[in-house]
Amino acid sequence: MEKMEESNKKENNVKRQKGGMITMPFIFSNEVCEKLAVVGFNANMISYLTTQLHMPLTKAANTLTNFGGTASLTPLLGAFIADAYAGRFWTLTVASIIYQIGMTSLTLSAILPQFRPPPCKGEEVCQQATAGQLAILYGSLLLGALGSGGIRPCVVAFGADQFDETDPKQSTKTWKYFNWYYFVMGVSILVAVTVLVYIQDNIGWGWGLGIPTIAMFLSIIAFIAGYPLYRHMDPAGSPFTRLLQVSVAAFKKRKLTMVTDPHLLYRNEELDAAISIGGKLVHTKQMTFLDKAATVTQEDDVKSSQAPNLWRLNTVHRVEELKSVIRMGPIWASGILLITAYAQQSTFSLQQAKTMDRHLTKSFEIPAGSMSVFTMVFMLSTIALYDRVLVRIARRFTGLDRGITFLHRMGIGFVISVLATLVAGFIEIKRKNAAFAHGLQDKAHGIIPIPVFWLVPQYALHGIAEAFMSIGHLEFFYDQSPESMRSTATALFWTSISVGNYVSTLLVSLVHKFSAGPDGSNWLPDNNLNKGKLEYFYWLLTGLQVVNLLYYICCAKLYTFKPIQIYSEDSEPEKDGVELASKV
Repeated sequence: MEKMEESNKKENNVKRQKGGMITMPFIFSNEVCEKLAVVGFNANMISYLTTQLHMPLTKAANTLTNFGGTASLTPLLGAFIADAYAGRFWTLTVASIIYQIGMTSLTLSAILPQFRPPPCKGEEVCQQATAGQLAILYGSLLLGALGSGGIRPCVVAFGADQFDETDPKQSTKTWKYFNWYYFVMGVSILVAVTVLVYIQDNIGWGWGLGIPTIAMFLSIIAFIAGYPLYRHMDPAGSPFTRLLQVSVAAFKKRKLTMVTDPHLLYRNEELDAAISIGGKLVHTKQMTFLDKAATVTQEDDVKSSQAPNLWRLNTVHRVEELKSVIRMGPIWASGILLITAYAQQSTFSLQQAKTMDRHLTKSFEIPAGSMSVFTMVFMLSTIALYDRVLVRIARRFTGLDRGITFLHRMGIGFVISVLATLVAGFIEIKRKNAAFAHGLQDKAHGIIPIPVFWLVPQYALHGIAEAFMSIGHLEFFYDQSPESMRSTATALFWTSISVGNYVSTLLVSLVHKFSAGPDGSNWLPDNNLNKGKLEYFYWLLTGLQVVNLLYYICCAKLYTFKPIQIYSEDSEPEKDGVELASKV
């Protein structure tokens, strides 16, 4: 009888139809089309703004930067809405529709001539876009940023939700899901930077923007069609409010003496039921000053049938939620510099490629912007090799289903990223030596007779590093975050990418300013890369990454995994054991 009641309780808490692998095509289709659109637009959008809307280069670059920054911050808003009110499915659905509207309006502006200025005629000054035409552009980009804010944090968490972590048969599939999520995302990016960019440059912007728009529309239909199959997790109220309540309660009781026995701290299973479906967080010995938020005083009416005033008294589970978020902070910060190093591929590495011989044959030349294909190919190959070969080998030594822990996986990624920037510096020296040997050091746009394939090692190493670090980072956020905050935690992954790009901008600006010599020399010259010291910049990044690696090792050593009290069917709650949430 008790087992039946427990079973009914679980069914009420989690409305589950099927879930599992059968839902993946519906979820992945949404992610593929979102990435096709985002990367297909961004990879060549600078060309669209300058050639079709006749926007000045600096204004076009700032436009993309501003909306790119917005798109990196909106996932926090989307995650908040999903976790607190709407749930992941409905947030994904509405965000996809908003994104679809933005894509449709941008595509129409590329097809209909009245939405863009007339083509340039000869040597005449090109007519810039009118205020109305720019309003359509900005509105489309803003809708795209808002749509991405709902899609990015939710699609990862919603997909992982389809696997029941309390079911041993399904829990082992969660880490595989993250591998294949990133693999599918990588394939869509690869298609975008090759096929879509080719269509935009050679066939037309109408088709180049229209294809991902149509694909996005079909993916929304497919995603909604899978509704009966999904495993739905109900929203459990605002996670930020709970974190703030714990902070306020701990501050109000800051003068209280710490309790000697953690079992005396306040617990309320009924109050925490909606936010502890997968198991309750148990007390940890770190940050004990926050435990005062769960310390019961005479002013706290805990004997009443009503819930306590959560701005004065919180449960141990809610206190541990805040501790979990704080513990993730240092690991989150460690990923920023890897993104900073990775970002150089689209700036200085691309400029290097422009000065090198990119011919595959006498008539075919690799576009400099397509060099990122090597990053994608090596990233995808590493993911497939990791999933099919490396995990099985590592499993023999570690006994872990996932082969190695996500903390070890991230560490390997950091080491490889250090090698990537180290190698990049030596390759830059070789490129400049070739320029000097052929008397091209003063010709900023001259093509140096050295194959562009010398750059492949640094692109490849960045791709391999991303396969280890970024997926490990994503796993870490999902696994170690409180279960009611998983969309928010996934948004932190995208936020680290945003901060990494901003740090890159800051670092480049500082190096450009302070490396300037009185004779006009500079590590990062504005016009002629041959006269710069780009290798010094790469090695500066290498040194910073080495320091970051040491910082990460310390954080990983000191990190305390989120402990959860798992309820088993054959035992009473008070006799149940405690497991680490990482299941490693």
